[in-house]
Amino acid sequence: MITEGTERVEARIRARASALGFARVGVARVQDISEDFSRYQTFIADGMHGSMAYLAHNQESRRTLDTTAVLEGARSVIVCATDYRPAERSATDRAAVEAGAAGLRGGRIASYARGQDYHNFLRKRLRRLAEFVRSETGCEARPMVDTAPILERVWARLAGVGFVGKNGLIIAPGLGSFALLGEVVTTAELAPDSPLESRCGSCTLCLDACPTEAFPKPFVLDARRCVSFLTIEHEGPIPEELRAPMGDRFYGCDDCQDVCPFNKSPVPREVSPQFALGTRWSTRTVESILALDDAEFRRLTVGSPLGRPGRDGLVRNALIVLGNTGDARHIPALRATLARESNASLLALAQWAIARIEARSTEGQQRSPSAASDGVPSGAHER
Repeated sequence: MITEGTERVEARIRARASALGFARVGVARVQDISEDFSRYQTFIADGMHGSMAYLAHNQESRRTLDTTAVLEGARSVIVCATDYRPAERSATDRAAVEAGAAGLRGGRIASYARGQDYHNFLRKRLRRLAEFVRSETGCEARPMVDTAPILERVWARLAGVGFVGKNGLIIAPGLGSFALLGEVVTTAELAPDSPLESRCGSCTLCLDACPTEAFPKPFVLDARRCVSFLTIEHEGPIPEELRAPMGDRFYGCDDCQDVCPFNKSPVPREVSPQFALGTRWSTRTVESILALDDAEFRRLTVGSPLGRPGRDGLVRNALIVLGNTGDARHIPALRATLARESNASLLALAQWAIARIEARSTEGQQRSPSAASDGVPSGAHER
């Protein structure tokens, strides 16, 4: 039971959240979200969640936070945002990829996944915030970070943390969309913040930048075509028509965020240590991923988000990157994959990658048959 004015309690909650390292915090009252819930149901009914079956589970629990699946008697939700903006906007440049500045050499890694698994340290912060809420209000509080069936971007908007961009991501004014969300749901009745409505206007840069055309219309993402889904959540082979557009994206994709005007900042900044790229990735090449066995995969990915697709998933991603960007130097490693692998889909993908590289080499020879003085076809290094 709250014994003091809610304004003072909220001020202390905000101060505690800031001290724990959260960049933004807002409060929303538990309320009817039928309109947003209807859009979610349409997304599921249209199959746009792909193989992420967990998104279709507990559908009714996503309509409200006052449920056994979240917290019975829930009255408020405290939404917190953690900043993971990359330091360099040049991270998408090919030179940065080759230098290991944006991922392993030869392949890009999404900004959020370059360092530690955010679930681990954000969960600790949210648990501490929930403990503080309990002590301050005498009410129940449950911390969550990807652990309950809720429509967290809806609550982030209602809490005034940010507005929903046309790419479906929360955009926090002054912070941008490079932000991870976490929540503390509580039975305390806290005064809510004002919701934020979209400020995208007529801009469609994020939609236009998607390499696989995963946005059928503004605010709607077809996950089945999204590079992040394909390289992280999807199991098994990736449709051939989507492989070439993936380019050198080894794990995830930031393209729709990189072009967003709300993510442009003239002020240089440092990456939070938790999201800084580690040497275990920056010193590796895409080619080296092909030879990972199960034991080395576990050692390489411990405490890292990159373990989510499994060993076969990372090898699959590496094969696609090499098929798109590799040259004749990578053929031996690809042929070794054919001799080593037992997974039929990976074998087929290795053959696809070899055929792609050989086709580029042949094309380069036809254009300039006398230019290959070092024994490597002149077109082999073209992208």
